[in-house]
Amino acid sequence: MAFDPPYAAPRQGRVFFERPELERLLRLYGRMVAAGEWRDYAIDGLSDAAVFSVFRRASEQPLYRVEKRPALARRQGAWAIIGEGGMILRRGQDLEQVLRFFDKGRFKVVE
Repeated sequence: MAFDPPYAAPRQGRVFFERPELERLLRLYGRMVAAGEWRDYAIDGLSDAAVFSVFRRASEQPLYRVEKRPALARRQGAWAIIGEGGMILRRGQDLEQVLRFFDKGRFKVVE
């Protein structure tokens, strides 16, 4: 009988979104799709972070990335919104507070 390490070793833990977090992200995505601003999304569960990426077109780089990094929860906040160029646009402890970043452009002044 041969010992096969990949099957014997437990899988490394992955960080992923909890159901309420994912529901909130998909609700935001639906609102932005209805507004015509976003067209596609991707979800990645990595060993140190969970990433929700949104795209203007499917063939582009992500327009925004919403990242959950539990290792940074006590220092900078587990949640971050990262822009197209890799710049951190918003960081915080609470997902709702961080996602308010997308509410800024909802209202326009009409003359």
